[in-house]
Amino acid sequence: MSLFPAPSDATPNALSGSNQVGVREFNERILLHAIRVHGSLPKAELARLTRLSTQAVSVIVERLLEEGMVQRLAARRGAVGQPSRPIALRPDAAYALGVAIGRRRLDVLLLDFGGAPRWRGGVDYASPRVEAVFAAIGAQLGRVHAFLGEADARRIAGVGLAAPLSFGGWREQLQMAAQDADAWARTDLRQRLQDMTPLPVSFAKDTAAAGMAELATGRGRGLRTYLYVFVDTLVGGSLVIDGQPHGGLHGNAGALASLPLGLHGASGGPGLGAGADGRVGQLLEAASLLALEGMLLDAGLAAFDCMDERLPGGPAAEVVRRWIARAADALAYAACSAACLLDLEGVVVDGALGRTLLHELLQATQAALERYGWQGVARPRLHAGEAGADAKATGAAWLPLHAHFAPAHGLFLKAAVPGARAVGKNT
Repeated sequence: MSLFPAPSDATPNALSGSNQVGVREFNERILLHAIRVHGSLPKAELARLTRLSTQAVSVIVERLLEEGMVQRLAARRGAVGQPSRPIALRPDAAYALGVAIGRRRLDVLLLDFGGAPRWRGGVDYASPRVEAVFAAIGAQLGRVHAFLGEADARRIAGVGLAAPLSFGGWREQLQMAAQDADAWARTDLRQRLQDMTPLPVSFAKDTAAAGMAELATGRGRGLRTYLYVFVDTLVGGSLVIDGQPHGGLHGNAGALASLPLGLHGASGGPGLGAGADGRVGQLLEAASLLALEGMLLDAGLAAFDCMDERLPGGPAAEVVRRWIARAADALAYAACSAACLLDLEGVVVDGALGRTLLHELLQATQAALERYGWQGVARPRLHAGEAGADAKATGAAWLPLHAHFAPAHGLFLKAAVPGARAVGKNT
């Protein structure tokens, strides 16, 4: 039994025909894109932004109104001339689901057509097991269907899936059983989810999805080239270059967890930053929530909810301060290294942690950056991310919205950068 009904061609708001075909649909997507990026706009402003004629915009808007994709808002008064009625996206015109499989938690998020969250659910676990996690996904999707009802469920454009590229990595640190790691390695995650629903399923690396959420709706809208860092059970990241997500050859650009924090001794002795045994640690050992959890346990303290705003000042305050100092040093090293290689405009840091803890981590990282020499390289600005703990699921949900409604690959993200503009085709 399907968890969601497949969209029907007979349904007025069916999304199955939303592939780009011809100038007409391209221009429709251009207008939708402009409204998504800039907010509600009168038709004259839409024509200016898209460089379409006023007549073409009027025809397209009327068609989108009939299709239920946009809505007219109340007239804006106070300006000279005839009051204009801004055109806005209709939130219930379409929906998209984001599923983020984490190393300690599953998150499912429903976005409406305007990008606002309408429903969220999640399941915590000590260690992910394939069958249990996908059973939980099935249960969450069933709850989404019940929330929307049969009619609105037909407006779901698709499902985006975000997950680590390899669940088997760092198995010992995560205390994952060997058979569980092997099961994840054998599972095609996208296909497994696709077998559960007739809706199209898209996949992205979890931190790449989080970076997409930041690029589409957060701090990334004002930056062109930057490193995105997400502090979670394991730390990770992604890259944006010239306003576009950059995945690299294997889709794993921004794999910060693996970044070595020193040099191995070539002559067999300990190298710069290496331990007495000559081993060079990785960034995740200092700047991940798993590292904080280990420090708390070593101090005889129970693990705390890192989203708890009281954590930096509670009974674990001393341990948290020591973790912040270690994590900040590691993040500053990563930022400096990335800036030397990529000539970054900024570094955006976010994570599955409370805003108070994030603020203190950023302050310490800023101080650590002051200790580096910046001769010969431009120092990137440090920014707090805005997408927050939901970033991975939010970015996953953007995947089907983008696939169905963006004028071209990457365009709605690219146009979020100042100076970029989507241009329609006059006929």
